[in-house]
Amino acid sequence: MSEIDILSFGETMAMFVAEQNGELADVGHFHKRIAGADSNVAIGLSRLGFNVTWLSRVGADSLGKFVIDTLENEGLDCSHVDIDPAHPTGFQLKSRTDDGSDPVVEYFRRGSAASHLSVQSISPSLLNARHLHATGIPPALSASARAMSFELMTRMREAGRSVSFDPNLRPSLWASEQQMISEINRLAALAHWVLPGLSEGRLLTGFEDPADIAAFYLDQGAEAVAIKLGPQGAYYRTHQDEGFVAGVPVATVVDTVGAGDGFAVGLISALLENHSVAQAVQRANWIGSRAVQSRGDMEGLPTRAEMDAEFEDAVRGQASLLQGSGCTPVGARLAREGALTITVKI
Repeated sequence: MSEIDILSFGETMAMFVAEQNGELADVGHFHKRIAGADSNVAIGLSRLGFNVTWLSRVGADSLGKFVIDTLENEGLDCSHVDIDPAHPTGFQLKSRTDDGSDPVVEYFRRGSAASHLSVQSISPSLLNARHLHATGIPPALSASARAMSFELMTRMREAGRSVSFDPNLRPSLWASEQQMISEINRLAALAHWVLPGLSEGRLLTGFEDPADIAAFYLDQGAEAVAIKLGPQGAYYRTHQDEGFVAGVPVATVVDTVGAGDGFAVGLISALLENHSVAQAVQRANWIGSRAVQSRGDMEGLPTRAEMDAEFEDAVRGQASLLQGSGCTPVGARLAREGALTITVKI
């Protein structure tokens, strides 16, 4: 039995968050945190009690030490994070917003230590992990990191491990949109659970409707597809059923960054605990709703105790709506528009 519940990999950057509103050029004070979609998910899963191993590289610098110290304080096993003496730890600047709009983020990651991840970074012991979570960010960093992504996902799937994949598109990191679409879809074909946002799914597949986007990935080898619809909730589809799960209402949106990572935490954790896909999406929506109510990328991710205390109350009002209705995919489109909440059996 593996001691690793979940293996995740990618780049964790230092993040300097503005302490006042306005243009980044005018901000004089910043608060130091960490950022990275992949490590956000790893932290969220660790907070829920999973044993999570983090595979990455950081520079031999103070920011690299800060990143490792922060991740270890969150319970991650960082024994597979290499210290790179030749390349720096990436970092970013993030503006402050108080109106729920997306903050401005400036990245300083080109040539970073994490971009030098490679197949050689994979220790055989990592392949004993129960589950692998991957995103489209590491393969966008460099050709060597892309090769590592394919190797890890291929070998884990061949070994009978479950694999989840969030496209997390970063167009500015790719040579072209065509390359991005091709490579991301090749990676998605190696995953059991695929988690695109609606706009991502439309760009990657050429289809408009969530049902068609999901069918595209099911045909490529996925077992379940969950499509994030923002505040409206999420649509899911498997080979057996499909449905829409409404979003959890939020009184005040503080920071939208990290909502998708929270969604991934909820979905992966619930599926690994053998909940149904509909139940997993419900948890995913709830954790995503928590994420947008906190400033910072991962500060809103709950602990197991917090989830046990709050989750059932938050979704109890929706439970009666999650019954099979016998609707067709047309119902999924209506649900996406906020007209109803359904679970469909097909």
